[in-house]
Amino acid sequence: MIIQTTLFDGKELVSIQDASTWATKYLNRKVTISNISYLIQYGRIKKYQNNGNTLLSINELKNYYDNQVGEKNWKNKYGDSLNWHLSFAEYKESERTKHVHRIHPYKGKFIPQLVEYFLDSHTDEFKKDVYFKKGDIILDPFCGSGTALVQANELGIHAIGVDISLFNAMITNTKVTKHDIPLLRKTINDLTKTIVSFQATRKNMAFEQKLLSELSQFNSKYFPSPSYRRKVNKGKINESKYGHEKEIEFLAIFNSLVKKFDLKIEQDKKESFLDKWFLFSVREEIDFLINEISKIEDAVVRRDISLILSRTIRSCRATTHADLGTLKDPVTTIYYCRKHGKICKPIFSISNWWATYTKDTLNRFREFDKVRTETLQICLTGDSRNVDLINDTKRINPNFGDLIQKQKIKGIFSSPPYVGLIDYHEQHAYAYELLDLARRDELEIGPLYKGQGKEARDSYAQSIAEVLINCKKYLQDNYDVFLVANDKYNLYPGIANLAGMKIVNCYKRPVLNRVEKDRNSIYAETIFHLKEN
Repeated sequence: MIIQTTLFDGKELVSIQDASTWATKYLNRKVTISNISYLIQYGRIKKYQNNGNTLLSINELKNYYDNQVGEKNWKNKYGDSLNWHLSFAEYKESERTKHVHRIHPYKGKFIPQLVEYFLDSHTDEFKKDVYFKKGDIILDPFCGSGTALVQANELGIHAIGVDISLFNAMITNTKVTKHDIPLLRKTINDLTKTIVSFQATRKNMAFEQKLLSELSQFNSKYFPSPSYRRKVNKGKINESKYGHEKEIEFLAIFNSLVKKFDLKIEQDKKESFLDKWFLFSVREEIDFLINEISKIEDAVVRRDISLILSRTIRSCRATTHADLGTLKDPVTTIYYCRKHGKICKPIFSISNWWATYTKDTLNRFREFDKVRTETLQICLTGDSRNVDLINDTKRINPNFGDLIQKQKIKGIFSSPPYVGLIDYHEQHAYAYELLDLARRDELEIGPLYKGQGKEARDSYAQSIAEVLINCKKYLQDNYDVFLVANDKYNLYPGIANLAGMKIVNCYKRPVLNRVEKDRNSIYAETIFHLKEN
């Protein structure tokens, strides 16, 4: 690796291109020029200027990576028990969210490379055992957004999923379905024309265009990038005080525009999620578009586009950019955004996100078509503690039900819910209202609202064991079960015993690039390998 350095201001500096090359080798994963530019833009790394060229210090970059993503941080907490190979740190973001895996956000899903590692029949220096082969059937009784089913398809393995959530099953079945791309594209184009015509009768589009122009000028003057971030990081600017002052200053401009365009900001009611978390103009567009979607005759296309609209409105909620995962209070005006280091605004129209996500979804369907196999995948809506896998599958696909009955299921790969961590229905509350889907919160296992006390932990352990006991009826004799969990309460040895199973191996992996979490926190999870006791 040849890197050209420049001596400037007493420091050895390199170009962004060379920094990208160095970081790729140092971290053993692809680090792009865009990744390095992001660190400069947000003040993580200092930018140096020499004859108009942007340079940075390799030592400063090394210190950043060592403090943020280095192996030593995990080893300090977990010792040598971690399998760093299973961190999949070498994969860039686009590979971790390849094809249909990103058609809709979902908290708590595992990355496809983890599924591939245990399902794929190849052997390498890190993996000596083979558990599944092409033509096998696997089961995911906590299907979530369907990562295991999608990867099973890609690997030539049949898969059946189960989830208590109607919306989760909808996400999964949309991912694994073979789509009529030309029909879907035409329907999307027709819908886009109708929403454009509708918006032409409203004031919010012109308002937002003028607001963006004013914001651009204001932010360029008072929050220049990246110098503003560097001053904040060095303590030269009190971010809270300065941000608040400029927020008040721009608020006068915002209010004058609202008055000029006679724009209604808030809805009259606050009774439902859609009432509370969307501005009036956005809600108008949502209601209009969901009504148009209801007229689509093809059920699969109607489902596909409904999911795109769900993804769209999730990005249009009236909240700050830093609060997308928690939703503390609705935001109905401009605000100082700590995430972006400037004045930001709420969303006044779904147009941009609708255009982005319709195009993105079509592209992801096409990409998956390039690697999909002619295998069978279905996600059932049901309770895995008592679901009848064969008969319930036969009602949807008789051939698949017969295959399960004849061949039986080779094993399980799943990530059970974590005790007291996520309310799985509530994370998609907007979608349940939008699509008029029934919620089954009371049947969730280990939801956030039940906490993590002893009673909650005991109930959780019993429920997971009941799932495994029910599923065993459909498994081959020499089955393999892989469960991905952060077992901080050491529940899984007891769960395995209750289910008549034994833990034969554990793989502990560092979890990088967490979604809607503190990305710099030290966090590991365990893959438990269970077999019949």
